[in-house]
Amino acid sequence: MTAPVLPGAEPASFPGGPDGVLVLHGFTGNPQSMRPLAVAIAAAGHAVELPLLPGHGTSVEDLLPTRWGDWSGAAEAAYAGLAARCRRVAVAGLSMGGTLAVWLATRHPEVAAVVAVNPAVEEPLGTEAALRDLLASGTEVMPGIGSDIARPGVSELAYPETPVRPLLSMLEQAVELQRLLPAIRCPLLLFTSRQDHVVPPSSSDLLAGAVSGPVERVTLERSYHVATLDHDAPEIEARTVEFLARVLGG
Repeated sequence: MTAPVLPGAEPASFPGGPDGVLVLHGFTGNPQSMRPLAVAIAAAGHAVELPLLPGHGTSVEDLLPTRWGDWSGAAEAAYAGLAARCRRVAVAGLSMGGTLAVWLATRHPEVAAVVAVNPAVEEPLGTEAALRDLLASGTEVMPGIGSDIARPGVSELAYPETPVRPLLSMLEQAVELQRLLPAIRCPLLLFTSRQDHVVPPSSSDLLAGAVSGPVERVTLERSYHVATLDHDAPEIEARTVEFLARVLGG
């Protein structure tokens, strides 16, 4: 790391059990965006791991050399640690965190449930070509995509800039992930913001239509992309806790 962890971006671990939930943040973000949801899940009695993914939560220079393999490797390690001490494990994530949650569910059929908030599982039309054009022109960093929030006075502790190569890595993996989605048979709770300026709602549509397990969909009318910090955050927390109670049982 080239810089210390930003205040508020620290990872967190909550004891509990017998079941656990892995909670994952989005690209250029950090645990700050998912902390309220993680706290709500922990308050319901579950063990919770909220890791800080490689390259995040410090400075954008730390994100530049990272790729999908770094983030997915960290998510895999956090999942393995939680699974080693818990009876069952569910995974939850926002944006790229949702992509990682879905990816874990394709690799681990024992995953008990997935909670995804505005997950990225498709490449918006023309995005890959646009990113490659930026790289060809010598542009390695573009304006930030964080803090897409409708609620006044609330902001995400995200980087002000977005590294192009890491973003391209994430989008390429999202497209590769699509063919694996039918392998997911566990229950899915899917939150989708009607207005999202980062990940189009069609990404949620694709995910819901491709998985093999039961899907519970919730449309968020008042929130933008970082819905876990937006107007609908209380609904996300309450519905997630209720969903996990139903799926994980006693």
